[in-house]
Amino acid sequence: MEKAFRDEFFLAGIQLAELASDISRDYFRKPLNIESKTYDHSPVSIADKKIEKSLRSWIKNNYPSHGIIGEEYLDQNKNAKYTWVIDPIDGTVAFLCGKPTFTTLISLLENDLPQIGIIDQPILEDRFVGVNGHGAWLNGKKLVTSDIKLLTDARLNATTPYMFKTDIEQQKFSLLKEQVKLTSFGGDAYSYGLLASGHIDLIMEADLHFYDVAALIPVIEESGGIITDWNGNKITWESFRGQCLASANQKLHEATLRIIA
Repeated sequence: MEKAFRDEFFLAGIQLAELASDISRDYFRKPLNIESKTYDHSPVSIADKKIEKSLRSWIKNNYPSHGIIGEEYLDQNKNAKYTWVIDPIDGTVAFLCGKPTFTTLISLLENDLPQIGIIDQPILEDRFVGVNGHGAWLNGKKLVTSDIKLLTDARLNATTPYMFKTDIEQQKFSLLKEQVKLTSFGGDAYSYGLLASGHIDLIMEADLHFYDVAALIPVIEESGGIITDWNGNKITWESFRGQCLASANQKLHEATLRIIA
C-alpha cells in the first residue's frame, strides 16, 4: 500500500471508529430490545445494526469501489482490491449487560490481507490501532507485547469456555490451561488489545468469524505478537475456520502449538 493511500485510509478508519463510538455511547446502558439472529440465535440490538449501516453508508459514499464484509448485513464486492471488514459491536452480550469491554472492529484489507486494524472501546476511550509494517498504538502510545516466553509463567484468556463446541476443542483448551500460570475469561476482542499491551500473554478461542479477527491481526503483529489458527497457519478470509491463537511472542506461540497439536 503506497504511503499516500495508507495515510488516507488510516484517517478513514479513524473516522469510521468515531462514527461508531458516537452511536454506541448513545445506546450504552439504555433499555434496548434484544433480538435473536435467525441463523445462530446470537443476540443483536438496534445499536449493532445502526453502527454497521452508518459505517457502510460512509464507505459507499467515500469509496464506492471498495468491498465491505460485515457481521449484520450481506458482503458487498468482497473481491475488490480494498475491502473494509466491520464488526459493529464485538461483545454484544457485554454491551447489553452494561460492561465496557465491547469494541467496534474495523479493518482494511488489501488483496485480502489486513493492512490496518482498529479495536475501539468508546466508553474507556481506548483505541488500539495497528498499521502493517509501521507499528501499533494505544491512544498514540506504542504497543509492545510481554516478554514472557514460558507457558508456566503465561496468562491465558478466552472470552468464554462455551466457545469450545467440540470435545477436541475442549480437550485442547484444557491441555493448555493446565500448563499456564493463570486463566481468565471475558473481554471479547478487547482482550487482544490487552495482549498487544503486555497484560495478557496467550489467547485461545474458537467459534469465531473473520470479521471477529481481521482487525486484530495488524494490532497483534505490529506490537510484536503472533496470531494464527490452531495449526499455526496465517488467518485469511478464505481459510479461516473459527479457531484463533494469539501469543505475545514466537517462542510462546511455538510452545503452545506443540501442546495443542
